[in-house]
Amino acid sequence: MIRTAIMTDVKNLSPEITLHIAQSLNLPLHSLTAVIGLLNEGGTVPFIARYRKEATGNLDEVRIRDIEDKLGYFRELVSRRETILGSILEQGKLSDELKARIEATLDKAELEDLYLPYRPKRRTKATIARDRGLQPLADYLWAQQPGEQPVTGYAATFINPEKEVASLEDALEGARHIVAENISENADLRKALRQVMFDEGMIVSKKTLDAVDEQESFACITTTASR
Repeated sequence: MIRTAIMTDVKNLSPEITLHIAQSLNLPLHSLTAVIGLLNEGGTVPFIARYRKEATGNLDEVRIRDIEDKLGYFRELVSRRETILGSILEQGKLSDELKARIEATLDKAELEDLYLPYRPKRRTKATIARDRGLQPLADYLWAQQPGEQPVTGYAATFINPEKEVASLEDALEGARHIVAENISENADLRKALRQVMFDEGMIVSKKTLDAVDEQESFACITTTASR
């Protein structure tokens, strides 16, 4: 019942997604909607390109295939979005702000990043640390604000052998696990890091030492390097 309440018609995508596809493919909206309608009716790409030119504005097979690919991508995104919204709603953690962000994203990776903190997962070191009462210490470390006592003094107050926090280092290590997990599950940070990798990342390939290169795949690289 919960998930049914937030379901949408995946086959008929929202106007926002349709407009996004038109802009990303640089297509007239009327041509795009015509192709979507013909594909929904079961038309194949070759058939539409050959026999429905007047409806599509003379789009060729390549352009129609691009539309078909985009439709597949966004229908998968919408279906996944519904699953994610239902899961978070069932957990009682779906705020209006989070719901708006999930519904607004048009990127699968960003959608999964937003879901990551709410995805059911196995017990982690951070989960264990939270169970041991170390969340306040993690929040203190993350805030990076000067307190009335040094961090070691504050961390010492969390030492509790009954909770398996036997030392100062145990307390600090557990808090660091929590901070690390919070960072790894931050959707905005993950998006920024992904963009940095796309903009500045480099892929390097080299022959393994003493490996036999029977097809001489790396001959050009080796020659260039020796120069």
